[in-house]
Amino acid sequence: MNWWWIALSTLCLFSSLAVTWWLHRGRQFGLTVTPGLAAPGGDQPFIAVIVPARNEARNIRRCVEALLAQDYAHYAVYVVDDRSTDATPAILAELAARDPRLSVIHAQPLPPGWAGKPHALVQGVQAAGERAAWYCFVDADTFAAPELLAASYAAAQIHGAALFSLFTRQELGSFWEKVVMPLVFSALAVGFPPDKVNDPARPEAVANGQYILIERGAYEAVGGHAALRSSITEDKDLAERIKRSGRRLVLADGRALVHTRMYTSLAELWEGWTKNIYLGLQGRLGLLLFGALTALTGALALPAWLLAGALWLVYGGGLPAAVVLAQALLAWLVLILVRARVSQLLDISPWYAVTLPLGALIFAAMMATSAVRGVSGRGVRWKGRLYGGPAGSEHGE
Repeated sequence: MNWWWIALSTLCLFSSLAVTWWLHRGRQFGLTVTPGLAAPGGDQPFIAVIVPARNEARNIRRCVEALLAQDYAHYAVYVVDDRSTDATPAILAELAARDPRLSVIHAQPLPPGWAGKPHALVQGVQAAGERAAWYCFVDADTFAAPELLAASYAAAQIHGAALFSLFTRQELGSFWEKVVMPLVFSALAVGFPPDKVNDPARPEAVANGQYILIERGAYEAVGGHAALRSSITEDKDLAERIKRSGRRLVLADGRALVHTRMYTSLAELWEGWTKNIYLGLQGRLGLLLFGALTALTGALALPAWLLAGALWLVYGGGLPAAVVLAQALLAWLVLILVRARVSQLLDISPWYAVTLPLGALIFAAMMATSAVRGVSGRGVRWKGRLYGGPAGSEHGE
């Protein structure tokens, strides 16, 4: 009977190694944007940089000051204050008084059927008027290096992109960010491998709403954000429309040029990713439940396997117990080494790899919560607005 346990443990070992390889196999961007890249012929058309901001007092000064320090010649910054109730309007007024390239647009009330971000971006596009040849959409928690605009435009030209989006370097400060966010990014890389996103022959399409550069003609041809008025995943939906139209979509590594600080606490992580998961997988309850179950298994199975092997050995399991424990330790070691590499790529200590079970447990709980909200029809709340509630309501100021 003991050898049956060894057979089962061996099966678990090979399965865990296969899953670890599949989840972390080399998914490379194939394209990295770095400072100093120049557009062919030195071309620099006018770019309208549009920033939606709702209660962003913590980030907005750093974001806007970085955008106003670009070494690109022909651009202006349009910040849409989306009816903020904190110090955001006062900070923007101060910055606008110092630099005429900054225009502050005070958003109109959110109409029925609109999500907040598309509504804000449409108003920014309208404010930019006829002079813009390209639009650059930047989130208020995203911070640019001076070379960002010039280098990303040059890369878009070199690769013939109608929509060019960058993966930003994530600033992870708190303990919970370092525990949970690496798992989230790994899941996104599995769902949307950059090489497939960048392949015109593949259907996969996604963009990072933290930084999107899009040619005006392409934007207007697919209906812009007015066609995505109810979308809370407007970045992904815009990318899909561009790719379906036959235009070139490119997702690149821009970590050398742009940083983002998405959340700063467990409460913010919970609210933000519960919302993203729920709305990103709305109508796909089965996938939500499968993801929650998979993450929960990952959170519990490896520690349970190790504990069972250790207890069996302590209580006289002999050689079979030693084999089971050794296999569990090997699976753990391989996974930790791989996750340590992921941590290093995110500029955090590789020791955070050992928090994998805790992070997976929280990730599973977020997905399960999103699934429950989907079943109950309660929707999710984000920055004071309710999305996906009764009758698909989006409301609140």
